[in-house]
Amino acid sequence: MRDDWLAAFMMASILLNPQLMIYSTALGMGALAVRIVSCSLCGVTAGLLVHFFYKDKPFFNFDGFHADVSRDTDPHLFLRFCKNFGRNVKATGIYFLAGVLLSALFQRYVPSDQFAELFGKRNEGFGVLMAATIGVPLYVCGGGTIPLLRAWLYDGMSMGSAAAFMITGPATKITNLGAMKIVLGKWKFAVYLGFVMVYAFLSGILTNILYYHALGFVL
Repeated sequence: MRDDWLAAFMMASILLNPQLMIYSTALGMGALAVRIVSCSLCGVTAGLLVHFFYKDKPFFNFDGFHADVSRDTDPHLFLRFCKNFGRNVKATGIYFLAGVLLSALFQRYVPSDQFAELFGKRNEGFGVLMAATIGVPLYVCGGGTIPLLRAWLYDGMSMGSAAAFMITGPATKITNLGAMKIVLGKWKFAVYLGFVMVYAFLSGILTNILYYHALGFVL
């Protein structure tokens, strides 16, 4: 596969895994649509950048990458799906419950007006930048962030700030970073991190413009 196609696929697959999409329905159709569109465009942008800047030279190096043995070996497709789904729920369920607990604590101890002032529509630029930044250390599991995002949106977080968080979070998840570091190397890995932060910020700003000003949505 060409490196630009592979870059687009890898970026989109990091941000748009099916289980995360299922969890994201809890945020509402508006947030789900924003997540799908912004993350899909992130993959397209990554592919285009690799195409133009690494057209005649390799971008990825898979020499140090060794795939694990697949556990999806059941010959029956439905049973294989059920087993895989069960493993995913087992792996992420504890983080989802932790997210519910954190969101409850957040709503109990953080005043909603202060949160809206920081991450809301009236503080678009800085709020989006802050949301993109906190997505890096806070994101451990996609399911665990859904209750937090739901609470934050309820308390006044702008959709653009949520979009920025939904990009930097999975893109800088520790397991994803480990894999990307192996196939990219140090310099390209730094470029990857810079791309994620810049794209998340610009995507958040554009989301606020389109979501509130152009389309007329309100919180």
